[in-house]
Amino acid sequence: MELTDLTAGQLLDGYRKGEFSPVEATAAALERARRIQPEVNAFVRLLERDALGRAEESARRWRRGEPCGLLDGVPVTVKDILLLRGHPTLKGSMTVDPEGHWDEDAPSVARLREHGAVFLGKTTTPEFGWKGVTDSPLSGVTGNPYDPARTAGGSSGGSAAAVALGAGPLSLGTDGGGSVRIPASFCGIFGLKPTYGRVPLYPASAFGTLAHVGPLTLDAADAALMLDVIGGPDSRDWSALGPAPGSFAVGLAEGVRGLRVAYSPSLGGQVAVRPEVAAAVRRAVAGLAALGAYVEEADPDFAEPVDAFHTLWFSGAARVTQRLTPQQRQLLDPALREVCALGARYSALDYLAAVDVRMDLGRRMGRFHESYDVLVTPTLPIPAFEAGVEAPKGLPSRRWTGWTPFTYPFNLTQQPVASVPVGMDRSSGVALPVGLQIVAARHRDDLVLRAAHALYEAGLASAAPPSALAGGLTPAGS
Repeated sequence: MELTDLTAGQLLDGYRKGEFSPVEATAAALERARRIQPEVNAFVRLLERDALGRAEESARRWRRGEPCGLLDGVPVTVKDILLLRGHPTLKGSMTVDPEGHWDEDAPSVARLREHGAVFLGKTTTPEFGWKGVTDSPLSGVTGNPYDPARTAGGSSGGSAAAVALGAGPLSLGTDGGGSVRIPASFCGIFGLKPTYGRVPLYPASAFGTLAHVGPLTLDAADAALMLDVIGGPDSRDWSALGPAPGSFAVGLAEGVRGLRVAYSPSLGGQVAVRPEVAAAVRRAVAGLAALGAYVEEADPDFAEPVDAFHTLWFSGAARVTQRLTPQQRQLLDPALREVCALGARYSALDYLAAVDVRMDLGRRMGRFHESYDVLVTPTLPIPAFEAGVEAPKGLPSRRWTGWTPFTYPFNLTQQPVASVPVGMDRSSGVALPVGLQIVAARHRDDLVLRAAHALYEAGLASAAPPSALAGGLTPAGS
């Protein structure tokens, strides 16, 4: 196996045994990043000199037997929504001045830095992370590792593509309506949206308490390790949770025997799911039952809350662009301008009515989890579609929420949710990954990670290698 094939856990084991060094791993990841960039456009910028410098410092610590943290020397990428000290954070927008003061890390980035992670670069995002695909006026279109003519998903599409293709085993993303889970599903990797507040966020998102920070990784074990690092408190986020009750990585070993699993294939018939997607998810659910979980087909008790979500989401978009000049507005993604105009027309009463819907949805899911430990659904009803558009042709909705009915409701409820790769959809003539979504009650991130890890341990979580890229590129972890 090449170094770019290894998980963070495998890299750390190799450093510990002296089989290879952080410098070698970082150089390999940078070379892979340069190689994939013309094909998928995953990066806004690479930080080669900084990365190699941090890797050399890490190698010296490992030679002394004194690693400085849980991720010392592991290559990491950061979505260009999150602050990374010393480098611009442009958020996919031509309206952000790259000459600003970039002297602060976001809390999650700061924790990674303290634990010795090596920052490879900043990954692409749609403008201000506003939609479920990744293209922007600033950096163009990010393609899918399995077929660059299709979308990588979004808004953390650059991060997912980078991880899937071996340009670092870990990435930091954000998720306000599915933005970690959507690209994880489309790119065949693992993505986790932790409980709101488990990973502190600063500056606060204009999308308010819908926005979570979470890991995109090669497997659930890496995500648990990463959450142990980035889940520490930070005084800059007044809504952050206190310290976690224990290590998420250690808790993985408890497995799923006796876990109460609700399987909802279509949210009670509300969602039309592609047959090959439904079949892949159903096979994985049967695997959970074989591992000792109690599986029952059951649907959560809610109707699609899209209107309430739009009120909150579009209001946030209007807020983030509120101070732009007319000239700057002309630089925005035209569809973003459209939703900002809609958001600006909502009243305070409209917003509070949406909050009422949100609170009721949270109450319903709280009651649901009195009966079930986790809820399992498809992550998305369809595989990746054409790149450069917000929604595939033939859907009644023009907005990205029209094809993400399984993801955005759980941002309203702030629950921990993961996407796990469980097979391929070949119905379009191209093999494309399928994701399974695992949802737990608020603060039960451990249950989500345990169930996901059990799928990996049983060989039920996987995606076939992408074959569409020039040069026969294969993904990490294949």
